Amino acid sequence: MTEIIQSLEDVGPGYRTLFCDLWGCLHDGVKAFPAAVAALEAFRGRGGTVALVTNSPRPAGDVARQLDGLGAPRSCWDLIVSSGDAAQEALKAGAFGRRVHHIGPERDLVFFRDAEGRPLDVERVPLEAAEGIVCTGLFDDRTETPDDYRATILYGKTRGMKLLCANPDIVVDVGDRRIYCAGAIAKAYQEAGGRAYYFGKPHSPIYALARRKVTALTGEAPREDEILCVGDGIATDILGAMGEGLDALFIAGGLAAAETGTQEFGVPDPERLAAWLSVERLEPRFSMGFLR
Repeated sequence: MTEIIQSLEDVGPGYRTLFCDLWGCLHDGVKAFPAAVAALEAFRGRGGTVALVTNSPRPAGDVARQLDGLGAPRSCWDLIVSSGDAAQEALKAGAFGRRVHHIGPERDLVFFRDAEGRPLDVERVPLEAAEGIVCTGLFDDRTETPDDYRATILYGKTRGMKLLCANPDIVVDVGDRRIYCAGAIAKAYQEAGGRAYYFGKPHSPIYALARRKVTALTGEAPREDEILCVGDGIATDILGAMGEGLDALFIAGGLAAAETGTQEFGVPDPERLAAWLSVERLEPRFSMGFLR
């Protein structure tokens, strides 16, 4: 049964590495949460390693700059592992062809550059000239929905084009507004009969990359029982953690704030949390309202 806790310190001393989500845990897309920053700094102060594991389609360096702008100091994390990093590896290997059609906003064009800013060996082309599709998001996530991409989805599916999804999230909350992400388009593509491939949570590539990065940083591979995954996405953070055999801390005040009673009480209501998790058929080790 999921244990409701009040503080990150309540998880006990056995966890040495956090795989911590960003959106809904550390920030809301507008600003960082001071209590979450303090909790991560304290975990590091106790000798722990904080890996920010995010479904952002941007490479880690660009995510770091975004966090700077949101007021999340670098003192609260050790390294960043993004879905964009994991997806780039597949793109560079040629798994989706060398001519690709990009679906996503201009701010995501950093996905097509390496850590040193050099262009990847791929060409962005119109859909009709593409070998594959790369989706990092919607062109305008403030006004569009996946329904706006019906023609693109039908064309790609009919031609048998593979779609690389650089962000498996379906939705995120920006402040008090909920918007669609690349995962919503990939889901629609699959439902139409197309082939979509994912590299972020809950899929294994991003966890393998996170383990490699932690090992490179600390000099030793983290044991499974020493890793705690923190996130508010039941179908990404929690499903991914359980699929990897890792313990999870579910932040109920994020995407599921209304369903778990956290929106009303500030903490998850035990009965509503249990009922909702039963429907989702997932049982994280811990839960709290907000990361602190």
